Amino acid sequence: MATETSLAEQQEQAASLAASVPAAARPKEEEEISLLDLLIVLAERKRTILWVTVTFAVIAVIVSLLLPKSYTADVILLPPVQESSMGSALSAQLGNLGGMAALAGGSLGIKNPNDKFVAMFKSRTVEDAMVQRYGLMQEYHKKYLSDARKEFEKHTTVDGSTKDGMIHISVKDRNPQRAAELANGYVDQFRRLSEHLAITEAGQRRLFFQQQLEQAKDKLADAEEALKETELKTGMIQLDSQARALIETAASLRAQVAAKEVQIQGMQTYATGENAQLVQAQQELDSLKAQLTNLGGSGDGTSGSIIVPKGKVPEAGLEYVRKLRDVKYNETIFNILAQQFQIAKLDEAKEGALIQVVDAAIPPDKRSFPKRILIVIAAGFVGFFIGIFTVLFQAALQRMKDDPETSSKLAFLRQACSIK
Repeated sequence: MATETSLAEQQEQAASLAASVPAAARPKEEEEISLLDLLIVLAERKRTILWVTVTFAVIAVIVSLLLPKSYTADVILLPPVQESSMGSALSAQLGNLGGMAALAGGSLGIKNPNDKFVAMFKSRTVEDAMVQRYGLMQEYHKKYLSDARKEFEKHTTVDGSTKDGMIHISVKDRNPQRAAELANGYVDQFRRLSEHLAITEAGQRRLFFQQQLEQAKDKLADAEEALKETELKTGMIQLDSQARALIETAASLRAQVAAKEVQIQGMQTYATGENAQLVQAQQELDSLKAQLTNLGGSGDGTSGSIIVPKGKVPEAGLEYVRKLRDVKYNETIFNILAQQFQIAKLDEAKEGALIQVVDAAIPPDKRSFPKRILIVIAAGFVGFFIGIFTVLFQAALQRMKDDPETSSKLAFLRQACSIK
């Protein structure tokens, strides 16, 4: 009797010891699931995997048929080629009088020249013009112009970073003819904007000298009118040749000083004080001022700085000399700007059209969206993997139900989650 009791106690101790051993310490054969077991599970439930995959594919077919069609029209543009301008070559022939040409020259520092054209296409002015011209607020069902502009940006792609150096524009629309019309109209609106802007290097120089030429023209007219009034007032209408030569020389030097100072101011915006060209320009300015001082002026280039010595001109004609000096000065400045303006116009004409259309947009014969085959294939892959996951989950759940201990825990979990 005692032997049976001790045997029963040993069995209970062994059972409690086995229960206290963690699952990680149990034999691997009880916990591990081999690859062969997984393949067996998948083979046994292959119908479920196939059913889920086919279901996803059928749903994808239905959705792709219901999605609205869209067509993409493409335009390829050739931007202007930045060539060396005629201004740098001809300005050397002008000597000191051509120094002002350096103001508008040089590169804009843009890594990709197409970037500025892409930014202009995406500007608010061009996009708003497109929205208003083609009634995109009604087409996109937008109440505000800004919302319609944002929607138009979603339907449009402007890429200037391709390897071929071209600008590629793509416009999407539900109607193929409408897509081609929008793409070509996009280029037209850009051209209208660019007509009022100086984009190229020659165009910027032309615009700069045009503005300066208008100002110089007004100043020259004022100086000539003042000289005319002085002639009527003093009665002096002619000077001796020596005095006239001195006045013309002084006026020319003064104009050169003014032009050189403007050139140096422009160079200081991008060059340091140790720049060789800037140092040379400063030395030339000092030399011009020295020559101007020798003629009797102060060399600072101000309006009243040049005074011809009294011994050269009669005292009665001193006022006339000043007025004539102003006329010669403004006339020299006007000639400098006029010559540079003509050079810039020639350079701008040489560059030709701002942009050229390589391939105009035509109505596309194939839709760009939806890609039905790709949608169905992608949905089939998704359904296949979801089917595998479903089968493995079902197998794992069935295994837990077969285990008494796990089954009791599942029953307790269902009971705890139930709402009474």
